Amino acid sequence: MYQQIQDEQRKLFKELGVFFAFSNKQFAENKQEGVEYCTVLGAGDCVPKDKAPEFVQRLRDIQEQGRKRLLEEKGIESIIEYELANHESWYTSSIESALEALEGFEVTREQVEQVFKDKAHKYRS
Repeated sequence: MYQQIQDEQRKLFKELGVFFAFSNKQFAENKQEGVEYCTVLGAGDCVPKDKAPEFVQRLRDIQEQGRKRLLEEKGIESIIEYELANHESWYTSSIESALEALEGFEVTREQVEQVFKDKAHKYRS
């Protein structure tokens, strides 16, 4: 499911001419002549300035719809477990980065802590 969301985001990037650059060289290699760029994500994104509002809205829509599909197909406990594992929470003994990743799902710290405790046996040896 996460792959599907990423695929939709990549299609949007391509359609609107959004790219990522982490150096002046990368920017120069990818920019289109006569196009003014801005950043909206603050992570090396280069968005054509005239398409920035559309980009923000459509990206938000993709993420929101993706979260809804994930909830329907996987359930919140499975999503929490995935993020805890993805952020190596059992290894680091910290749920903080998983909590950040789960912000759009409106879960509580208590829910995440409970899954952390309940699933620890699967990830700790």
